[in-house]
Amino acid sequence: MAGRCGVETWAQLGCSAAHSTPSLSSGCGTHVFICPGGDDVYVFNTQDRKLTGVLQFPAPVWDLVESQDQQHLYAACRDGVYCVSLPTLLPRDQSCLDDVSSSPAEVQVSGESLAFREEGVLSMLVTDSVLMTLSHRDNTWLLTVYKMTKQSSSFEMLRSCSVPLVSAGSAKENRSLERRPALICVRSGDTPSTSSLSSGFLSDRHVHLEPLLFKLLFGVDAALAKSPVILCGLPDGRLCFLPLHLPGTQLRVLHSLEQPVVFVGASVAVETGSGRALCLVAVGEHGRVVVIKTCKAASEGGSSHAGFTEGCVPGPVVWACVGQQCLYFSTGSDLLTLNLSEESDGTESRGWDKEASSKAAAGLQSPTSLNVCRLIALTGPTHNATGDVELLGLSVRGQLQRITLPVGKEDSGLSKSTPMQVSRSVRDLVSAIGDVCERASVLKSAIKFKNQLLQHLNQVLNISCLLMGWTNSEEKPIRCHAMTSWSRLLQKDSLNLMCVLDNSSPYFLEQGWTLSTTVFPLSHSHTPQGERSSTNFLFPFYNLHPGGQLEVSLPLSAADDTSFPITVSCALIFSLTSLLGEKELASLHNVQNTSVTLPLNTLTVDWLHALQVNSTTTHKNPTPQTNISTTADNIQAFLSSRGNRCLKKEEGTQTEKYSASVQVSSDLLRDTLVMKSLDLEPQAPVDVCVSLLDWLLSDGPGGVKRRHQGDQSVLNAPVVHAQGPSRCTVKLTAKEVNLGIEKESLVIVEVQVESLSLAAVCGLHHAVLSRIQTLVQRAPEKTASAKTVQTLGLRQALHHAERLLQQIQQSRVCGAFSAGMSTGHLTRSLLNVYQELRESPLLIL
Repeated sequence: MAGRCGVETWAQLGCSAAHSTPSLSSGCGTHVFICPGGDDVYVFNTQDRKLTGVLQFPAPVWDLVESQDQQHLYAACRDGVYCVSLPTLLPRDQSCLDDVSSSPAEVQVSGESLAFREEGVLSMLVTDSVLMTLSHRDNTWLLTVYKMTKQSSSFEMLRSCSVPLVSAGSAKENRSLERRPALICVRSGDTPSTSSLSSGFLSDRHVHLEPLLFKLLFGVDAALAKSPVILCGLPDGRLCFLPLHLPGTQLRVLHSLEQPVVFVGASVAVETGSGRALCLVAVGEHGRVVVIKTCKAASEGGSSHAGFTEGCVPGPVVWACVGQQCLYFSTGSDLLTLNLSEESDGTESRGWDKEASSKAAAGLQSPTSLNVCRLIALTGPTHNATGDVELLGLSVRGQLQRITLPVGKEDSGLSKSTPMQVSRSVRDLVSAIGDVCERASVLKSAIKFKNQLLQHLNQVLNISCLLMGWTNSEEKPIRCHAMTSWSRLLQKDSLNLMCVLDNSSPYFLEQGWTLSTTVFPLSHSHTPQGERSSTNFLFPFYNLHPGGQLEVSLPLSAADDTSFPITVSCALIFSLTSLLGEKELASLHNVQNTSVTLPLNTLTVDWLHALQVNSTTTHKNPTPQTNISTTADNIQAFLSSRGNRCLKKEEGTQTEKYSASVQVSSDLLRDTLVMKSLDLEPQAPVDVCVSLLDWLLSDGPGGVKRRHQGDQSVLNAPVVHAQGPSRCTVKLTAKEVNLGIEKESLVIVEVQVESLSLAAVCGLHHAVLSRIQTLVQRAPEKTASAKTVQTLGLRQALHHAERLLQQIQQSRVCGAFSAGMSTGHLTRSLLNVYQELRESPLLIL
């Protein structure tokens, strides 16, 4: 039993997805038909070790059989049985073989080669000019018998019989019903057969069984009629048989393995030299082996009976074949052999009892490994010129391999190994070690990739849980803040937003993350067609470490087409395609969403952020030189306003300057703005008006700031002249006023906004109110009721300002599209809202 198998690769075939059970079939002469489980069937010449032809069928091939005259090849497909003429494909003489080119002949099998149509044929068998098909129909197994004519290409159905299907429990067992059933023809040993049997081994589908065992298994009638018996190994686990020449018989169950049957065959089991098999062997998918043989009773007067010996070998069993004394089977990871002679030696002479039965069952549980892996199909063993036993195997990679068994696996008489055999064993061992190292390297790389993938997904899960756990978006460890700035290109001003993603979390944002920003106006959320007016920007990035920042620039809009305030919604998006790819994601049927969206925070850009402040009025030490473009813009705005005034005077209308004001208590500003924000001592002299205007222009709610131009940083006067987004000039003034309320003097700061543009006044008034609201929220709580009243008043004022912004935007839309209400009605509505806003100044105490 010493030695190791020699493995030699003869051909590399196509390795496509298997739709049916792969198989190897010995054909006429030295040809082998190889079916990897797809549409193609390969014809290989074992003598010349050459691929001679490729048959391309229109559907996956489930089974192949050859006619008795070796002139036709029958292929079972889902829609029926196809017939191919072999002489046109396989040259007979050597001269034809020498003339054939190196490339194999490709034969396209068309629908004209369809011999007969039958749905769902899984297995076939040819014997005595009869073709049998086994198919799966609904809840039955159907065995159909066809008579072949002399041409072997036309068929006539003789009979059919069926057996109910045993329902499978799990989905995996249901899928096993789609594998190819085992189908063989069993004859009595004293019956002549037209089937050609090799001198050394029995044919894998035509076997001669010892007469007594044949009579015990299939009955006296089948033995007297010398009828061949069709033995079926079904995927539901049953062994069924049908005497072919006995009229009126049906399929009957012989035994059940309770697992899908992979192989049914016969073995001589002992050296008899008669060519008759002494036992039947059936192998299940999960490793159950059943050996059926004749057993004599322990007493002399007892009668013989058929004994069923069951054992269990390592599974799953992918393919199996049988020799004179050994069963060979592949588990996918290894090729093993089981010596059947040890189980049956001497059993018939000694009698059959419980002790002999347990010993025989134990003999079926000791297979020997041949150290050949990844085989999915085998042919029956043969002897070469030197007497070694050889197998042909098909690997999972589509390789046709010749496997030479070590000395002693079939012939136990040879116990000594020659130096050549030892050298070959060492060479095979080194080759096997190389194969194992290669497989180990591939597995190691796959495991490393999966570990990295799991670590990345775990990081994504931690970030998702971290961001979803914060209810307040302003306190999230990963959030955005921004800064506005104006740029001029081709004499056109544009407002840009520098958005900064700040990662204050302890996690890395690696490959697959994308920063998503959605920009839409707050005052008009829908277009005239009812669609939401918004713009989305996506910024993929690869690695943002803890404490790092990502800066991106957003073009909000052109200077003459901006509608404020603008809302910027920020979110993080993670895409699984960056890790797995589209093909891997398509294979995951349970995955519905391929991306994860995590909202961060929302930024608001208002009119104060969009102002272009005149530098001559904002510096503490103003320089006499001013920006040329700013001066030109001011002149153009002045000429436009004068032209509008003259035009309106000619039309008989009066042009007025719009204004709105907000009144804030000086004590509130000192308590919240001056002392807290500027970190000054109470005794330090501070101009509250200048401080308020400087804070309004430098800070803002929602994490957005206005970038200073040049060296401007602090105001030196309580008056600010600036230019709005629509090139309109605006003026912001802050002054202290003494009010007399209930015989008491109250000092307040009045912030007034003035402009010829109603939209500019309303937008700036709304922005000032939004900032004052943040002061009220962080003011010291002297009385909770007073603070609540202040908050309610601010909300009402903001509501009025937003109404006016929406009315202005609606007037622009109606003017642009000439739809909706009339211009006069819109103008009156605007003036009414503006009058309410102006005549009801808000006083914040």
